[in-house]
Amino acid sequence: MQIIPIKDLRDTNKISELCNSTNDPIYITKNGYGDMVIMSMNAYEKLLAQIEMYNDIMIGKEQADKGELLDGPAVMSELKRKYASK
Repeated sequence: MQIIPIKDLRDTNKISELCNSTNDPIYITKNGYGDMVIMSMNAYEKLLAQIEMYNDIMIGKEQADKGELLDGPAVMSELKRKYASK
């Protein structure tokens, strides 16, 4: 885990290199307390994809808990019937 003081943000090239050299967030402190978190675009996009995946899993779990289930082989047969002739 990287923790740096806010004054170090003045050197933008160094910060950019630090962000892109790790996939972890960098924690910024102000007066000794947590203030911000920065990360590379690559790390941010991976984090968003992970959050979206977890969200989809939770939606599926909620649907299963409500009994809103579909039979996998039946759905595949229906999709093949619907799209195979096109």
